[in-house]
Amino acid sequence: MTVPSVQTVLGLETSCDETAAAVVRLDDGGRAQVLSSVVASQVAEHAPYGGVVPEIAARAHVEIIESIAERALAEAGLTYAHMTGIAATAGPGLVGGVMVGLSFGKAAALALGLPLVAVNHLEGHAVSARLAADLPYPFLLLLVSGGHCQLLEVDGIGACRRLGSTIDDAAGEAFDKIAKTLGLSYPGGPALEKLAAGGDPARFVLPRMLLGRKDLAFSFSGLKTAAARLAEGLTTEAERRDLAAAVQAAIADQLAERSDRAMALYAQRYGGRGLRFVAAGGVAANQAVRERLAATAQARGFSFTAPPLAYCTDNAAMIALAGAERLALGMLDPLDVPARPRWPLDEAAALASPTHTPGRKGAKA
Repeated sequence: MTVPSVQTVLGLETSCDETAAAVVRLDDGGRAQVLSSVVASQVAEHAPYGGVVPEIAARAHVEIIESIAERALAEAGLTYAHMTGIAATAGPGLVGGVMVGLSFGKAAALALGLPLVAVNHLEGHAVSARLAADLPYPFLLLLVSGGHCQLLEVDGIGACRRLGSTIDDAAGEAFDKIAKTLGLSYPGGPALEKLAAGGDPARFVLPRMLLGRKDLAFSFSGLKTAAARLAEGLTTEAERRDLAAAVQAAIADQLAERSDRAMALYAQRYGGRGLRFVAAGGVAANQAVRERLAATAQARGFSFTAPPLAYCTDNAAMIALAGAERLALGMLDPLDVPARPRWPLDEAAALASPTHTPGRKGAKA
């Protein structure tokens, strides 16, 4: 198959509780242009349960995936005939939802005779900062979201090396679960950030997990437990605000401390090729976290890049871009490619040093 020099890709994302479609054009110089990005949230459906219900999410994806894809094409002013490929999230995520978007992508690719690219959702986050910035490879990445928290060296598309990962909860998961103990509405992370505004982070002492370790592992379960216990005894709004601020500061501290250590190691390896630090994923939308990471990068002599807020949370533009970059390199997938609930970016590291034991709860990465 001859690969066109310019890629125009329809991306599909259904790994959790957003049904998303986008059209992204990648020119022959590797620059991306987002022609459309449509995200349909399921917050109202899941709010009564205080979190995402997989069965409800999958059903909602089925009901609207076709209309969302058509809307993305319409907003781009294009049709399926203008596409050079279809990219769909194939994992990791809630497998019922992943199957919806991937199956729709397979059907579209088969019907139209277009190449299919099965995209790792994490790789989508890894390239998301390239949607709106001139960001060459390689770079150091902190991928921090509701289900994932890891540091990676990103040499290029399909070339990510894991430096460290969470050994229990992800940072975004800690935000959401602590928010729930504080009685905040779903989704909890943004609600906790809003509550923390004006709070005194020094009022409550919270554990900073693993800070004495010399590796790049993260842990947030102890913080989550400590905050939950403190929340039970709060009686005033000021106390709740101060605890929210303390939680936010504790999470930012650990992310910054681990990132600082990773930057020191990365500078030894890539110092001659430019020092670039990227934060991506839903937690990168938190302004306190973003500011703390930017200051850490500046102190280490790194540039700092984070995606626009719309591309921090789950979206299909990042999936379309990852698909377009893969398509430009001839990295296609067969129509029988499976949906995967777990799919590490660095499979070699995951096999050599797994972050969870099969059959038991653990880090989603």
